[in-house]
Amino acid sequence: MTKTHYNRWKYQILLASAVMLTSHTAMADTGKVPQILNKAQSTEKPWLPDFSYAGYGFGIEPIPEVSTVIDVADFGAVPDDGKDDSVALKAAFAAAHETDRPVRVQMHAGRYRLSEILWIEKSGIVLSGMGMGDRGTELFMPRPLNQIDDGDALTEIREYLKENDKYERRKNDNLDVLFSEYSWSAGFIWARVPDGRHATYLERYDRPIEKVADLTTGKRGSTSIQVGDISNLSVGQVLQIHWHNRLGPDGPLIQSLYGDTKEKIGSRHWEMPDRPLVRQATRIEAIDGTRVTIADPLLHDIDERLPAYFAKWEHLSDVGLQDFSMVFPESPYFGHHNEAGYNGIYFTGVHNGWIQNVRIKDADSGILTDDLANVTIRNVVTEGDHKAHYSVHVGNVHNVLIDAVEVFNPTVHTFSFNTLATKSVYKNSQGWNAPTLDQHAGANHQNLYDNLTVHITPDQTSDDGKPMYDLYKAGGAGYWLPGHGRYNTMWNIRIVANGGVAPDQPLVILGASEGPDARVIGMHGNREIELDYRPTPYQEMINARVSAVTSLYDYQLNERR
Repeated sequence: MTKTHYNRWKYQILLASAVMLTSHTAMADTGKVPQILNKAQSTEKPWLPDFSYAGYGFGIEPIPEVSTVIDVADFGAVPDDGKDDSVALKAAFAAAHETDRPVRVQMHAGRYRLSEILWIEKSGIVLSGMGMGDRGTELFMPRPLNQIDDGDALTEIREYLKENDKYERRKNDNLDVLFSEYSWSAGFIWARVPDGRHATYLERYDRPIEKVADLTTGKRGSTSIQVGDISNLSVGQVLQIHWHNRLGPDGPLIQSLYGDTKEKIGSRHWEMPDRPLVRQATRIEAIDGTRVTIADPLLHDIDERLPAYFAKWEHLSDVGLQDFSMVFPESPYFGHHNEAGYNGIYFTGVHNGWIQNVRIKDADSGILTDDLANVTIRNVVTEGDHKAHYSVHVGNVHNVLIDAVEVFNPTVHTFSFNTLATKSVYKNSQGWNAPTLDQHAGANHQNLYDNLTVHITPDQTSDDGKPMYDLYKAGGAGYWLPGHGRYNTMWNIRIVANGGVAPDQPLVILGASEGPDARVIGMHGNREIELDYRPTPYQEMINARVSAVTSLYDYQLNERR
């Protein structure tokens, strides 16, 4: 039995064990509909965002099939011949960039060797294989990104790390090294706007924002906006709405983000007032006089206290990655922020895109993102023995849907809502190896963990002897605290304790320092759950599965339809 086959067999046994464990569950399954659904659309508290706009086409448009094909074999890429295929694959991509219609770059079954970055810098390019399993397509990367020329794409982040003294320092390990630029950036498949800036670090690299129109009024949760001058607007435009905090730590945008919390608000929220603190990418659906209808609900009010405007957003569209595996060689784990650059996919600057049916093994990070909106990431497996920084990460994104992800490998951050992530959703996914629900600070807010299963073993003991697990073990810099903004929601989180908890013992799920106005609905498991989440969230049906509404995303999507 090969190691891959052994691991698949092991996971099947674990899955069967999880089913047996939950047959002795401590939860109730009442069929009750949570009260929050009855109040969510009223003026009463507690308010609940509508998360159903996440994903390709604002959740309702199908991912397209692309029939025009560029065959990598025509450019000399031959699987399983033991030769490096980088030059041939790049030639196929170059041809795709010259095509004036959507095109599928098609690989065959077998293993291709890749030792350079495959750049996608044009809309309508889909990279496709023959599947992520047996008789599928595999990309094998024999060496990390720190040995590969990125064309100075990471110059800004390298300067930022040095100028801000970002070092991993552990005296007892005789370690004093600069953070790796590959901890949260770069990938062997890299989508970006040509000459664009995939992420912002240093203010001196900031480009002037191209304002399209000032907005006068709008209500959070509404799709209707009053606009002062519509002369530069047209139906179908994809723009960003920008809100700035120009009024310091007590500004009204801070209030809208965090409410009346006593949590510490980090200084980054007001140190760069010329950068928008909240961005919402959306599409103009209709214009009637000075009233504009947008495709998804407003994140915040718009008025004299909370001014906002439409800004131009350079982006790609209809970029897809599908039906292949990415495999890295076995390599040592050098520690947090010391990654060599075995990163799979870096997806940036895309509106309406997708990644589906992809397996990634032994990566430093599987999928990293930045500057996205309405992207679907579906049916992804990350595996291997190598500890990853991230499995599938979302940061500086809006309306991203991550659906049916299986994370078998050890990770620092398993399911991560990172800096400036909004209205994004992890759904129907499982974490198998010391998983975390990482709310990574940085004004991430109105995000949803929906119908997830986490397999855990307690890692702490409370003062009164109860087993504990820090499910929300978070990252993020202190200048971006707290862990999240208002209305981050957890719906039907299933906790499977693999050991360390007696049948008559409660299991404490810890969220030591997260963020205000969270919603926790339907947390349950194979042991009685005690939730210690700080600050205290709105909560319902702890130790009861919401069987009447298994997925909040699906429920809200059906309500829209």
